[in-house]
Amino acid sequence: MKALVYRKSVPRYLACALAARVAPRRFFPALAPLGLAEVPFDPPRGWLPLTPLLCGICGSDLGLLRGAESVLLEPYASLPFILGHEMVATLDADAPGLGLAAGTRVVAEPGLPCAVRGLPPCRSCREGRYNRCERFLDGALPPGSFLGFTERAGGAMAGRTAAHPSRILAVPGSVSDEDAALTDSLASALQPVLEHFPAPDALVLVTGAGILGQHVVRCLRALGSPARILVGARHKAQAALARAGGADAVVAAKNRRELAEALGARYVPTTLGGGNIEGGADVVFDCVGSSRTFEDGLLSLAAGGKYVMVGAGARLKGVDISSLWFRELTVAGSSGCAMAPDPRRPGTMVRTYALALELLASGDYPTDGLLTHLFPLEKWREAFVCACDKRTTGSVKVAFDLRG
Repeated sequence: MKALVYRKSVPRYLACALAARVAPRRFFPALAPLGLAEVPFDPPRGWLPLTPLLCGICGSDLGLLRGAESVLLEPYASLPFILGHEMVATLDADAPGLGLAAGTRVVAEPGLPCAVRGLPPCRSCREGRYNRCERFLDGALPPGSFLGFTERAGGAMAGRTAAHPSRILAVPGSVSDEDAALTDSLASALQPVLEHFPAPDALVLVTGAGILGQHVVRCLRALGSPARILVGARHKAQAALARAGGADAVVAAKNRRELAEALGARYVPTTLGGGNIEGGADVVFDCVGSSRTFEDGLLSLAAGGKYVMVGAGARLKGVDISSLWFRELTVAGSSGCAMAPDPRRPGTMVRTYALALELLASGDYPTDGLLTHLFPLEKWREAFVCACDKRTTGSVKVAFDLRG
């Protein structure tokens, strides 16, 4: 079968990293150790074969191609691998154990925890927090935490793929292929929203208006949050999408004085360092994860506030963290999805992926404008160029169309 394969090459990875520093919005296909190849279809035993329909390009895919991934995460992937975990696909054969027939449209939760690896559940998996699995390096599969980053657990940028039965969920008939392709990005934003659901009278700042930021706003509104939501957006199209998703206002602050004004907080001048902010948001969802957004996120919080890193940051440089201890802030991270508290039914847990599908099927979750570009797999170079340069292309979510 034809597949988009990423192979190990330290020189090429470093070349991509250098190129990204020089031109951060560009993708250089000739440098990346990535290409279409004919490979055998050899899924792990017991996995269900699937035919991909659409597969989205994730920010983690872009981070890999830019050489921006943390070196600490190298053990949690195994090369070579077939890219792509944001899939909607069809079952190639009946799946009696799931009560699903061949041809049923499905999504596949991409995590590879104990249950997928043939291992007894670790502490995190027993608690339903399998996104925190402690055995991503063990068991019947090569090391790896996600589909599309693990050898033999190939992704969906291919003619065929497969998934463990425990990871598969049927797509409701009312959900289009295009909306179903948003399930994984939605679930990745939904997990931190469920874990850190704001109080009704809270002020929430969402930093970054790409696909994750758009989903955070929509998840809050779809789950009934009356909190006031501000969104930091860089581009006019992103700002319009954020308002359509339920944001109360868009923040386009050029400096901390303007940020304080947008937050309804007090700007406090400093001789050096650009000034401080007194008061501000109760919760910050940082959907970028850069040095600047981390520092500004801490500064934007009122005393006792909570910063949540949704965007997968790797390295922070030159960040002043004095706000963290001075205002007794809480900093939290978020990785993938699993079970999470359900704010609609206090005291209960919900599977994030299943809730994401439920929201998409509800008719009350605005998706217009989120999936902006579709490319055939043969146009993979153009697809990654489009996804990298959002300013020029206006891309939000870019996906491969494998429907033929």
